[in-house]
Amino acid sequence: MIKKIFLLFFFITACGYQPLYVNKSEIKFGEIIVLGDKQVNRKIISSLALKKDQSNSFKNQIIFNSKIEIKATSRDSKGKPSTFQTKLDVKVTIKENNKIVKEKIFTESFNYSNIENKYDLSSYQNDIEKNLINKLAEDIIIFINL
Repeated sequence: MIKKIFLLFFFITACGYQPLYVNKSEIKFGEIIVLGDKQVNRKIISSLALKKDQSNSFKNQIIFNSKIEIKATSRDSKGKPSTFQTKLDVKVTIKENNKIVKEKIFTESFNYSNIENKYDLSSYQNDIEKNLINKLAEDIIIFINL
């Protein structure tokens, strides 16, 4: 049993295995371009720990194009919204020397019921937005590291 554990440990450490969610401190790009919803883009960049590095030998860029949409998906008999959907789309493009190396569109959405108190509804929508951004940030980390 000890031999099996030792062999397993040896193969895992010897093959260069690294978890995908390891935060390699900060990821540096020559230029970070944001398009679309700037507030969402700022939150994503800060959660990813991306930094701008002007001394980069080859000019690589990362481009974020985001769009957030909150829409009523159903209405009651009086015409008031009874359910909402928050949808967040982020297109990430990585370029090196003005050639697209990687490009992917990330989409997350969440459906929820209406709340009578508009302040509570607004704060709930902000919480949903934060959660969607965190989910997308995890997917973008994997995308950048691969």
